[in-house]
Amino acid sequence: MRPADVQRVSVAECVDRYAEMVRAKASTGALAPASAEVYVRDVVTFGALAGEDRVLDDLTGEDVDEVLLRFARKPDERRRRGARPVGAGGAPSQSGASQARFRRSVSAFFRHAVVAGWVQLNPMQAVTVRPKQRGGLRAERRALTVEQAEGLLGAARGLADAPDAGAGVVRRRPDQRTELRDGLIVLLLAAVGPRVSELTSANVEDFFVNGGTRYWRIFGKGGRTRDVPLPRPVAEVLDAYLAQGRGLLDRGREPKALLLSWRGRRLARGDVQGVIDRVLERVDAGRRRSVTPHGLRHTTATHLLAAATDMDAVRRVLGHADLSTLGRYRDELPGELEAAMRVHPLLGPVEGRRGG
Repeated sequence: MRPADVQRVSVAECVDRYAEMVRAKASTGALAPASAEVYVRDVVTFGALAGEDRVLDDLTGEDVDEVLLRFARKPDERRRRGARPVGAGGAPSQSGASQARFRRSVSAFFRHAVVAGWVQLNPMQAVTVRPKQRGGLRAERRALTVEQAEGLLGAARGLADAPDAGAGVVRRRPDQRTELRDGLIVLLLAAVGPRVSELTSANVEDFFVNGGTRYWRIFGKGGRTRDVPLPRPVAEVLDAYLAQGRGLLDRGREPKALLLSWRGRRLARGDVQGVIDRVLERVDAGRRRSVTPHGLRHTTATHLLAAATDMDAVRRVLGHADLSTLGRYRDELPGELEAAMRVHPLLGPVEGRRGG
């Protein structure tokens, strides 16, 4: 018999109550706002897939399995266009990492549901779906190749040098011009590899000069900060944006924010993908490939590691506490093994030598 303290509450009502609790934790500092946003988004998605009118306590492990599988097949809605389709052989549209994150969010939701008295038994105990967390479930490599990255970075620098150049440019009022800002966003993402939340939360005062070098003080996860030197081309675009671009967008509403919308508000995380897509339109078709903000973080890590940059330096640039975390960002690059073996650390340049 069902205990008297178990409530017959709909999925929608439970999702709303849980979201309110999560946001309250964020407002008190018990939970990072970015993490709270992810938890809420995932649980809202769960509610929509499970059926908002159903009673939460009626859901079984089999029901949750079906939701997890439906999520795996669901196109990645963070992309405004060019979402990865279901591939040959029924490959899921969501990456393995996204599936694992979604499952963790749902698990946290049901743990709270047990304490809150919304369910008698936690259905996650009967769930059988176990998504792979790294590797094989992604439909395409995340890091851009050298040619693709150079095309994107060239287009971003071109926006700063000649914002009116390029086909299909939309003429805007001076106070709505975002070309310098857009170029800066792509350059920071591709050259420094910040998390998108670190980028949008950046303030003007976080950028400083030390010994003639421009630095960005990034406030990352777990309250950790890191000072990352900016490559000169990126620093030059930053200075141009601060001198010319930001003032056009400033309405006095966000005096500290580095990146502003044309309405003068701090740029939202969801707007960054649209910025990348606009810059991609300026890249030659042969070197153009759609990419997410996190894909640019992968690109930074992959190419720094491929260039034999010290692993601890890469860890510090990306803001990770543990070197082992870098493995998730490492993509194979065409020809990198051949290039590595042509200049062997023990043998020196070996290309062209003949055996004797």
